[in-house]
Amino acid sequence: MTTTPQADLKRALAAAGYVADDTLVMALHLALTLGRPLLLEGPAGVGKTEIAKALSEVRQARLIRLQCYEGLDAAHAIYEWNYQRQLLAIRADGAGEDSLFSDRFLLRRPLLEAICQAEPPVLLIDEIDRADEEFEAYLLEILSDFQITIPEIGTITATSRPLVILTANGTRDLSDALRRRCLYAYIDYPDRDTELAILARRGPRIEARLARQIVGVVQALRREELEKKPGIAEMLDWAAALAGLGINDLTEDRAALRATLVCLLKTAADRDAAPPELLDRIIGKVA
Repeated sequence: MTTTPQADLKRALAAAGYVADDTLVMALHLALTLGRPLLLEGPAGVGKTEIAKALSEVRQARLIRLQCYEGLDAAHAIYEWNYQRQLLAIRADGAGEDSLFSDRFLLRRPLLEAICQAEPPVLLIDEIDRADEEFEAYLLEILSDFQITIPEIGTITATSRPLVILTANGTRDLSDALRRRCLYAYIDYPDRDTELAILARRGPRIEARLARQIVGVVQALRREELEKKPGIAEMLDWAAALAGLGINDLTEDRAALRATLVCLLKTAADRDAAPPELLDRIIGKVA
């Protein structure tokens, strides 16, 4: 039987616990083949970060993660000098400026660490849209040429080229310069069959009927006007809670069922937006 690299990758990801559709698999395959960074956009909770973890497992590669946040700068993302050790060196042996700015005193942060690996790692730049626009400028040299320029030392070129995965939740618009350097895929909430497959692969062992009810309720809640729609992780947590409580049918104990909604609804406004009568109506449709 003939196969394709994409099909092999899809099976390998599934074995690692990640159920990917054909569009995402093709984007990952092209990123691997072309050596290009891959930008993944989509709502929070659809599994963007998990892709990097699964790829790390599939390729048996180290996963290096940079979690972005407002105010992130080069000192925390790329490198900084170990000033304490430099000061001790000056006091101990009168080290000059040239020897102070050497690899011995360099603290490698995730981006520099990623290009200094002997074997290609998976570099996850998570939630890039949470970082300031100015930080994107630091990334351009890395994403284009896989090198970093340190004024005191010079340019450090990648020992091996990492597979770079960037994720964004749509918090702000990303620059055209950043987008040009990346391949792109949009990841939405999974359809019913895909989410059932995810639950079967990563959730607790439950009856097929309960699995259909769980997925049906979660997907119905996502169609409501919620501040934080339940993602895949919330769906799996809810399934585990129901299994732990011995609930085999969502119509059995509505009081206990409503108590488990702490797994799905994460704000007070969302709890108010999903009153008991709404849950009853949803369960009536999926039961």
